[in-house]
Amino acid sequence: MPASPDFAARVYPIVARIPRGRVTTYGRIARALGEARAARMVGWALMAAVDDEALPCHRVVNRLGFLSGGWHFGHPDVMRALLLAEAVPFLEEYRVDLDSCVWEPDEVDESASREAGKLRSC
Repeated sequence: MPASPDFAARVYPIVARIPRGRVTTYGRIARALGEARAARMVGWALMAAVDDEALPCHRVVNRLGFLSGGWHFGHPDVMRALLLAEAVPFLEEYRVDLDSCVWEPDEVDESASREAGKLRSC
């Protein structure tokens, strides 16, 4: 089930803040939104935005550090190349070292997130 436009609009401002050379997880984004069980919905929201080059969707990985969204870039090698270009360390071919590069989003001020989401289109 695709993420609703309202939910996606709350996800994108968090993803936009992920620093270069760092990654976060679908679940961490969901928890920051106060929706701890919505990790899959975060993935759906990012899938809808994969063509938005300004949004660093490649910096979001699964809870184990695997490039689970890699196929949305055509092949996981594309996502891997983007992360390697930012010096993100890998443990395995398609698994980043979360211990050394994970970024923890703060809990989101919902009113600020909604306003930021209104400015961004998919």
